[in-house]
Amino acid sequence: MATTKIGTRERLIRAAQEELIQCHGLLEMQAVAKRAKVSVGLAYHHFGSKAGLIAAVVERFYNRLEDTAFSPSKLVSPDWAGREKERLAAYIAFHYDHPFAPLVVGPLSRAAEVLDVEQAFTKRQLAAGAHNLRVGRREGVIPGNLDPRLTIALMIGGIRQALIGALTSPHRPDRSVLTEKIWVFVAGALRLPVPEAGSPT
Repeated sequence: MATTKIGTRERLIRAAQEELIQCHGLLEMQAVAKRAKVSVGLAYHHFGSKAGLIAAVVERFYNRLEDTAFSPSKLVSPDWAGREKERLAAYIAFHYDHPFAPLVVGPLSRAAEVLDVEQAFTKRQLAAGAHNLRVGRREGVIPGNLDPRLTIALMIGGIRQALIGALTSPHRPDRSVLTEKIWVFVAGALRLPVPEAGSPT
């Protein structure tokens, strides 16, 4: 029974994501239920409301983003700055590869249905980022007088705005070019040395 419930919930989340993408952020429970091949009553049973289903889809997106971009086990660089650049590259790549990303950073980010999910994800990002900056200070990579909480808040805001611009542009920039440009911004904020254009990294 538990397996069936998990399978149904996952089918509904996947169907809702597909429906949101196809309908540019709009969703009807009847359409989701039809796509998932379940009754609309079962959809309401699992999520309570359309808002609950949309929140679940966005939460699933963020959980996968965290696993892909922020898992320490997936970082291979031996130095602190290298690992932070790997995080940034994985973060951008995930958004570029995921068809739901333009909606998450665009119209859905302002939707009341996902406000709690957005706030929880941002809080986790800020806490993890501030921790990483404190590690960088202890290792002597970034200045000791740098305020981790303020700095990470400014960095996350700047990175997010750059990503929104890229994902919603009719001419999306190459991901490697965007990564390098954002890394220059990050390195400047952290007062890290940035290699000159054309020099080996």
